[in-house]
Amino acid sequence: MPEFVNVAVVKKANVYFGGQVTSRTVLFADGSKKTLGIMLPGEYEFSTGAAEIMEIQSGELSVLLPGSSEWRPVRGGESFEVPANVKFSMRVATVTDYICSFLG
Repeated sequence: MPEFVNVAVVKKANVYFGGQVTSRTVLFADGSKKTLGIMLPGEYEFSTGAAEIMEIQSGELSVLLPGSSEWRPVRGGESFEVPANVKFSMRVATVTDYICSFLG
């Protein structure tokens, strides 16, 4: 799906790591939400509240998920799931465009 229709967008940006990671929250009529964002090259650690799916639209990164000791490469067109209430790390190699869908 190239676009989202009938949504509301929160005007205030989510800004992390001194502006290296930014996103906007998109709210859907069914109560679900997603964030659309950009990550600049760097290494980041995130915490989750809800489980989420990270869809990489373009770019290249490696992710270290909880319970794993190996970094997994992820490129544009790929995705990965993150459980609720955990920390995970990403090494972003190139400017990366992403969609984060919250599952709960």
